[in-house]
Amino acid sequence: MALGVLSFFLLEKLAFWHHSHEGSPDHDRLRTQAAGTLILIGTSLHNLLAGILVAATFLTDVRLGIVLTVAVTAHHVPQQVGDIAVLLHGGMARGRALLLTALCGTAMVVGGLLAWSLLGANESYMPYVLAVAAASLIYVAVADLIPGLHRHEGARLSLLTVILIAAGIGLIYVIQTAIGG
Repeated sequence: MALGVLSFFLLEKLAFWHHSHEGSPDHDRLRTQAAGTLILIGTSLHNLLAGILVAATFLTDVRLGIVLTVAVTAHHVPQQVGDIAVLLHGGMARGRALLLTALCGTAMVVGGLLAWSLLGANESYMPYVLAVAAASLIYVAVADLIPGLHRHEGARLSLLTVILIAAGIGLIYVIQTAIGG
């Protein structure tokens, strides 16, 4: 799993290095366009891994698969809306932004079908697939979410953040309990 986190870090560094145009008069515009491209690539990879993780979880335990599907769905709806906002901010037309984010969403189906067909026949790969999928989620939390949460100051917003995190954990517990886990 540690190698997976390191790999995702290197992938992100490579993408930002490749898209760096400092010193260029169009630096801000190019950086905004690069962010849109990275959003599409990153979301597609994220969705592919989420599909693999959901399928692998269903192959392991159907009840756990249901809980994960609810959690993934709750996460992906606002994520896709955020992606559209970034693309629109980068100057992309609304219809094109909607189409491209929808296409990124199909990566989850592709990942799920691949995992279902490959892991169902060969369960020995399951620990490695789950480790890479978990590494991608851990990397997103460590690299993006946690620093973003620390940027906002103030007791009220901090308390709200803690309440929402606790509510998410509570929701997972309630769903898991309701389906007999």
